[in-house]
Amino acid sequence: MTKGPYRTGHRVGIAVAVAALVAMALPPFHAANSCEWAGIDRIVAVGDVHGACDRYVEILKTAGIIDNGGHWSAGKTHFVQLGDVVDRGDDSRKALDLLRRLEREAQSAGGYLHMLLGNHEAARMLGDLRLTAAGEYAAFTNAESPATREKYLRGPNLPSGTDRENLLAQTPLGLVELRQAFGRDGEYGRWLRQLPAVIKIDGLVFVHGGISPAVAPLGCAAINDQVRRELTSDLDKTRASPMTSLVARADGPLWYRGLAQEPDTFAPQVIEVLTKLGARAIVVGHTVSTTGRIASRFDGRVIQIDTGMQPAYVQGGRASALDIRDGEAIAIYVDRRDPVALPKVPSPSSP
Repeated sequence: MTKGPYRTGHRVGIAVAVAALVAMALPPFHAANSCEWAGIDRIVAVGDVHGACDRYVEILKTAGIIDNGGHWSAGKTHFVQLGDVVDRGDDSRKALDLLRRLEREAQSAGGYLHMLLGNHEAARMLGDLRLTAAGEYAAFTNAESPATREKYLRGPNLPSGTDRENLLAQTPLGLVELRQAFGRDGEYGRWLRQLPAVIKIDGLVFVHGGISPAVAPLGCAAINDQVRRELTSDLDKTRASPMTSLVARADGPLWYRGLAQEPDTFAPQVIEVLTKLGARAIVVGHTVSTTGRIASRFDGRVIQIDTGMQPAYVQGGRASALDIRDGEAIAIYVDRRDPVALPKVPSPSSP
């Protein structure tokens, strides 16, 4: 998106032309701190899924991210999933498996899939299963599940004097396997613990909950480093004191709702946050838009894209995707497309 050098003669002109051709062949710029990207032609972002895999597939097809066979069809697009794929709905494992496959297919096509952590992925890694749906347990069952549960309940997990029948009722088949899968060494736990909480693409910050004024000074890389550390090497400490950790505290990037809920008078703080992040806008999920559609706040500086994809959780909710290219944003639904306000990209001549 930067302008080419000023041409001052035939030989310089040839050099500029060659440099331009070389630049066209180069991949998008990726900053050294692993959370900033620039020079991306198209970005598509989707908010909370919560196990609604059928609706998820439908909106991904509508947005041109996948084809009718469920494979990556978006070329060099950068697709951002803002977390909360799990909990509340039965088909979260299907959605996670789809994302893991698309992650590989996108890279092969020259694109990129950014799966960000949400508060529900973090809660599951911390062992909080209070909002896990019955179908999510069922997705982890196998022929050995009855024996696995019996072994689990015969161990130290069964305190003396416990009502066994009641404990069986509270331990559905698949629970043990699910906990193992999201543990530090589990199939999904290993993958999720490598993922970022926040990224920045062409001046736009993407995060599940939001960036609060207290957290903004840390910056993208430090936020990701701390979240990753709290979910891996410091996991036991995080479980012991969750509310003091960046992963679980109310003003942390996975839980913060201020950008979605504060009144318009909060605009100066939003500008302060953006200034500290070196960004022009923030795209968030986590808090369902009150209009049921993708919403723009604070003169386009905050974009809410959680529109309640899981019908069991949000009555009247819908699937949606935010499509950004050439500095313009479009809200995509299965039945319509609407423009979304974004701050304009400053021109090179701007002071």
